[in-house]
Amino acid sequence: MTYLKFADADIDEQAALIFKMCREFGPLYDYFARLRAMDLPDAWIVSGAIYNNVWNYLTERPPMHGVKDVDIFYHDAGATTYDDEDKIINDAEAVFAGMQVPVEVRNQARVHLWYPAHFGFEYPKLDHSREAIDRFACTTHSVGMRLNNKDQFELYAPFGLREIFAFNLVPNYNLPNKETHLNKGERLCALWPELKMEPWADEVPADLVPQPDMSLQFVEHH
Repeated sequence: MTYLKFADADIDEQAALIFKMCREFGPLYDYFARLRAMDLPDAWIVSGAIYNNVWNYLTERPPMHGVKDVDIFYHDAGATTYDDEDKIINDAEAVFAGMQVPVEVRNQARVHLWYPAHFGFEYPKLDHSREAIDRFACTTHSVGMRLNNKDQFELYAPFGLREIFAFNLVPNYNLPNKETHLNKGERLCALWPELKMEPWADEVPADLVPQPDMSLQFVEHH
């Protein structure tokens, strides 16, 4: 099972492999470069476009296999109306036109306004995009990257990178996201049979609630 060879590597080595992958693997670099050109505040490409492609890279599947869309988070507390966000969505459609898969852009400064009606429970008002990355239904999904003006990748992984490289889907009990964890996990396991999904515990002791570590941020070194 050579695809697991980096599961127990040092986190800096894992981050370096992700940086290398994003420069060399299919259209990934172009997505980051186009997002940087949009100059959105606190903007990151998050979740599946990163961890799905790590799995593709390690299992020798094609770039973007299984990626439905490229999720983009930004945070603009001064523009939180539906129309404000819709303008950015339309701008992004033009910027990313012709790319292999579409993008989905969301202002994390306004998620708390619509989330309860959509998912049935409260969501806190966020101060920055990284707080949203902390709250995915699965800690394995909690990863975000961006390309800075020095052409260096920056990576945020509040729960580390081991579970991505170990092909494990681990619940994130910071929100009651059982249904999302199970439904998404089922889809992912069908696309990557190498995956193992941990079930969602019915009763969650405090020590099972993961605590995001905001110090787990990495910058690419050329």
